[in-house]
Amino acid sequence: MIKVIKVSAIVITAALATGCSNTSPSAISDLQSQIDTLNTSVSSASADSAKAVAAAASAEARASAAEAAANRAAQFSQDTNSKLDRMFKKSMMK
Repeated sequence: MIKVIKVSAIVITAALATGCSNTSPSAISDLQSQIDTLNTSVSSASADSAKAVAAAASAEARASAAEAAANRAAQFSQDTNSKLDRMFKKSMMK
């Protein structure tokens, strides 16, 4: 069992050493360009999400204002109905 672990450790070390030695500067520059492209995409996505949050906050404020206006209109409607009912009852009492 110990011999298997030693052999596997040697194989892993050799694989890592050859993998690292085969890395060329052009591969590194390609990876760097991909990283730069991804950073640009992330920045763009972050800006878009900030715009979306601002738009959602604005929409929420407008919805709250519309709800308040609708509640006022409903209250005015109820007041008017009450006044009409009282007027009708008064006319019926005469």
